This record gives sequence, C-alpha cells and structure tokens, in this order.
Amino acid sequence: MSEQQAVVESVEALLAAVRFDAQGLVPAVVQDAASKEVLMLAYMNEESLKRTVESGETWFWSRSREELWHKGATSGHIQKVKALRYDCDGDTLLVVVDQTGPACHTGSYTCFTNDVRAGYLSESASEVAAKADRFAMLAKLESVIAQRDAERPEGAYTTYLFEKGVDKILKKVGEETAEVIIAAKNRDNDELRCETSDLIFHLMVLLRERKLALDDVLAELDQRHNKKK
Repeated sequence: MSEQQAVVESVEALLAAVRFDAQGLVPAVVQDAASKEVLMLAYMNEESLKRTVESGETWFWSRSREELWHKGATSGHIQKVKALRYDCDGDTLLVVVDQTGPACHTGSYTCFTNDVRAGYLSESASEVAAKADRFAMLAKLESVIAQRDAERPEGAYTTYLFEKGVDKILKKVGEETAEVIIAAKNRDNDELRCETSDLIFHLMVLLRERKLALDDVLAELDQRHNKKK
C-alpha cells in the first residue's frame, strides 16, 4: 500500500505519522461532511489531536490563549468528527465533521465568507463551479441550506422549516410531491418546472435535517446503475 493510501488504526500510529511544526502544532482544515463546505482552519497539538480522536469531537490548541479548547464547549456549536485524514507530507489534517450551528465565532456558518475579485480572480468560487458543472446549482443549494441551518437568520423560510422540525418538513415534501403529480397530469411544463423546483428544495432541506449528504444519495444511484451493467 502506498503512503497516499496508508491507514492508521491507533492514536499512537497517528501521532507518529503527523509532522508537527517547531511549535508542536499542525494545521487542521475542518470540512462539513454533508455540504462539503470548508468551515474553518485551526491548529492541533498532540494532546488536542489525541482528544479529538478519543472523544469524537474536535479539540484544538489556541495560539493566542496558549491553551486547549473544545470547539463548542461554551457556544454549543460542537463538531462531531466523521472522518480524519492527513496529507501526503503529514503536515496538514483534514477533519470532516457534522457541524452544529455556525462554525465561525462571528456567527457565520463558515469562516471563509470573503471572495477575492482582484486581478484575474474575477469570479466567485460558486460561479466558477457553475460553469464547470451543470449540476453545480444543487451543490450551491446544499451549501446555502447548510448555512441557513447553522445561522438561522430571522425571517428566512428555511429557518422556519428547521425550527418547526422534521414533521413540518415532511409535510411540505408531501405537499410538493402532490403538486408535481398535479402539474404532470395537467401537462403543464411551466407548472411542472416550478413545482419540481419546490420539491427538490424541500427534499434537500430534509436531507440537511437528517445530516445526509447529497453525495450519499448520488452514490446510491451510482451503485444501483453499476449493478445493472
């Protein structure tokens, strides 16, 4: 097995594989398991990495306070670790998490909220993705719904759905499904387009409420397709 495919199965082996810097730290990139959005960058030392693996929640080292901190210990915005990887050089960690609430101390879903448009960088990341992939709107929608779930902006319809809970979301999925059926029976494509959009939106809200990534649904479809070959 190559280094790129290495699998470590103990905390001791992980600590030996990670290359901590002169200050005994390693940067940790935190990513939402469902939306794939990059949420934040923090630092871990050996103790915080060990606690992260053993507790299943993220722990970091604060360089400004010079102390360990458990993400969400005071705010409640904890991060449940779903997967952990280190890069080819062993000097950067990728922590894939289920995020509760906002990840950023400002109250934003992600810390990376500022787009750079200087020089040749004239487009946002979402605009570039949209041009490269005709289904990029689904990824963008998944990210926006995840942001609404984390930040719960007042007056937003998505906030209303999340606060009412799964029963309300399921009711809307049922209603929109019926509307799609009616539009199709009426042979009205304009109506069908609108009602299908509503159904997809509410289904994706449901997926977020259940912390089920759209990627998992696509993987299921791919698996079914491959079985038929």
